[in-house]
Amino acid sequence: MITQKNSMPSKILRALRLPFITASSLPFIFGSLVPQHDLKVPEFLLGITAAVSMHLSANLINDYADSRSPADWQDRNFYGFFGGSKLIQEGVFPCSFFFNLAVFFAALAAAAVVTVTILSKSLFVLLAFCVIAFLGWSYSAKPLQFAYRKLGEIVIFILFGPALVMGGYFLQTGIFPDAKSFMLSVPFGLLTTAILFANEVPDLEDDVKSGKYTLVSLTGAGNAYLYYALLTSAAFLTVILNVALGFLKPAALLSLGAAALAIKAAMVLKNYHHDKIRLVESSKLTVLLGTVTAVILIFGLLI
Repeated sequence: MITQKNSMPSKILRALRLPFITASSLPFIFGSLVPQHDLKVPEFLLGITAAVSMHLSANLINDYADSRSPADWQDRNFYGFFGGSKLIQEGVFPCSFFFNLAVFFAALAAAAVVTVTILSKSLFVLLAFCVIAFLGWSYSAKPLQFAYRKLGEIVIFILFGPALVMGGYFLQTGIFPDAKSFMLSVPFGLLTTAILFANEVPDLEDDVKSGKYTLVSLTGAGNAYLYYALLTSAAFLTVILNVALGFLKPAALLSLGAAALAIKAAMVLKNYHHDKIRLVESSKLTVLLGTVTAVILIFGLLI
């Protein structure tokens, strides 16, 4: 269990899950830098505003939806990386706070998208945003609740891989679809899916009791480390493939050093799959894995 400061700002940051925005901001930055020409600054700033705001909105609606179901009530301890913010369970904020704040950030994202639509003179931007917003909310919220139907991992792959990298690339080039930007998006999607997968392992028993069936409910907690290893290995193999195809510079291979984090996290998942306290470490390592890899890949574009 993780203890938190009691100040109101710290509680709001906890509600937003602000540290996780690296999973949306870094892929978008990467996609925007792929074209290797002068950055279109207005489109970039509006795009990253939309990406981060929609991510925060999805975080908030996730807490709202999981607290409206039994999922977040099974274990009311706060772990920091999985199981929700627990602020509703602790009586700090009502469900309406999360819903209203989710709407606010969705509206902020929509305003940024409408502005960039006008700048780019392309309705595709607005249509793509509608699909992304729909998937982001439907991951947790009724009626679809993809995360409850073994489809959450696919949605996360799409939203944090192709949607962000290809979205950033499109705003800079006007090109979509594009094989290069799709291939470059795959490592990001896989590594963020690995974060979700690692976070699902400690929640498995509580999720099943609540009628929430994730990919881990199919693999079982004991075998989860094998599938985690498969996800992370596929991400690094895709980096190698992108270098071989000439989509990435050889400097991108420096990111393979982050595989040590994946190995350590996999061993924690293997040895402590029923210990929530120990599993905080595997979640931390996987977030660090995604962040370090993304930073190195961005660095590889700049040198």
